[in-house]
Amino acid sequence: MAQVTIRHLQEEVKICLQQRAALHGCSVEEEIQRILHDAVKSELQPEKGLGSRIAARFAQSGLTDDLPELHGQRLCPIDFAP
Repeated sequence: MAQVTIRHLQEEVKICLQQRAALHGCSVEEEIQRILHDAVKSELQPEKGLGSRIAARFAQSGLTDDLPELHGQRLCPIDFAP
């Protein structure tokens, strides 16, 4: 693991980090690691598009046929009245 030294950290930032760490029940070092990880997470693992996420979620559903696209179809509300 790499080590990083942060110089000239403002006192109020240090206090906020300590409070945040206490709130999350961890050390200041762990809190800083979480913050840095969350800040670069999207760059480490690019987010997939909505269609890809939906396809991945239902990949094991057993559906093998393509679904028809509904371009130009008229939408009708569903009547749930008894």
